[in-house]
Amino acid sequence: MLEMRSWLHCLCSNFLVWLLFLPYLSLNCSQATVLPSSVPRVKPNYRFGRTFLGLDKCNACIGTSICKKFFKGEIRFDSWLSSSLKLPPNYLPCYSGNYTDDSKSWRPVDISRLTTKYQHDQSDKRICTSLTHAKSCSIEQALWKTERFQKLLKAKRLTPILVQGLRTPMLRCPSQRLLDRIVRRYAEVPDAGSIYMEHFTDRDKLRLLYTLSVNSHPIILQIFPGAEGWPFPKYVGSCGRLIVTTSSRPLKDFYGSSLEVAADLALQLLAVLDSMRNNDLNYFFYFTHVDAGTFGIFNNGHLFIRDASTLGVIDKQEGSQLTSGQQGQKDIFSCLVADCQSVFPSCDSIKHTQSLIMVCEELLPKLLKGKFLPAVQEKIDSALSICANSLLTDQEVIMAAQGLVGILKPLQPCDSRFAYRYPDCKYSAKH
Repeated sequence: MLEMRSWLHCLCSNFLVWLLFLPYLSLNCSQATVLPSSVPRVKPNYRFGRTFLGLDKCNACIGTSICKKFFKGEIRFDSWLSSSLKLPPNYLPCYSGNYTDDSKSWRPVDISRLTTKYQHDQSDKRICTSLTHAKSCSIEQALWKTERFQKLLKAKRLTPILVQGLRTPMLRCPSQRLLDRIVRRYAEVPDAGSIYMEHFTDRDKLRLLYTLSVNSHPIILQIFPGAEGWPFPKYVGSCGRLIVTTSSRPLKDFYGSSLEVAADLALQLLAVLDSMRNNDLNYFFYFTHVDAGTFGIFNNGHLFIRDASTLGVIDKQEGSQLTSGQQGQKDIFSCLVADCQSVFPSCDSIKHTQSLIMVCEELLPKLLKGKFLPAVQEKIDSALSICANSLLTDQEVIMAAQGLVGILKPLQPCDSRFAYRYPDCKYSAKH
């Protein structure tokens, strides 16, 4: 009888906790909820399916660097505030979560897939039908036998010829310097600080090749970390086909923001685009596509590139070491998620202001529309129309963007709402 009472008391307590936090549950990655340290910790009784994480497809996956955190309950989905700890639906592209190092303090993270579950499933079917002529197969074994991977197994260094024909924007114009940076900073293997892949296992090589073929977003986060000043979120790690990064809110959540916030975000956005064209390492970053989820904002108001999947990289120092013919070569790795028939522009034809034109056309009008006095709004709209005109020269587009900065700069406030630059802005304004 005492055991029964104890069990009922525990059940009721957990149920009350669940009811208390029910309004805050969310699977929207733009609204991660931090677990309060006062919430009672229940012993994990959930079971991860290998399918949910994508471990059943490893090593045709991103990596395993953070799997222990998942299994120990140190990475939790927001839906795990209840005692049942049920996994969320496995078809969502992104989840809000919480991460801890000490089981006491939790911080919000985004848990996402490289692509949608449907695209992953279609890609896996394509691998089986094209390589084994069967409806289902071992994805890893099928890719292992390909000519490209066999060449990679024998290689000591990742070279442009080994990534030729891959459709991710990052590798359409590869240089040896960029590929060496990938090998040196690849976070799914022990850091050896070497440009040679001698510390890579065969499985490590397959994971790297698969990630580069499907979506280079996690690779860009690793080789251009935010801790060094690059405008990207922190790469926390991956498990199977899930990647964990620091949490943020997409730019679209701020379209209805106040005049001051909109002006501040627009100035940050223009500054990020300028750093993509001009930086100390002589890399030119350009977008092949932008939308309202491309950029994100941290809790301190700092804006950064939230989704780097459509980001191309051109080495201004070395240039691309692939010819046009090599760029067009295709195999199964070229067709995992992209349209194999599409033709991409040559590296030399990418406009220096391509990203700026896209942002001035697609994002800034929605952020800045109808927020200012008529005379100021007219100047802003005029600058945006010039900045978004792809028929103009690079110099004309850049001058329009600089004019927009001149309009918005006096409207950028200096107060505690903008924690990423406050109180520094106070002292810089005085001096």
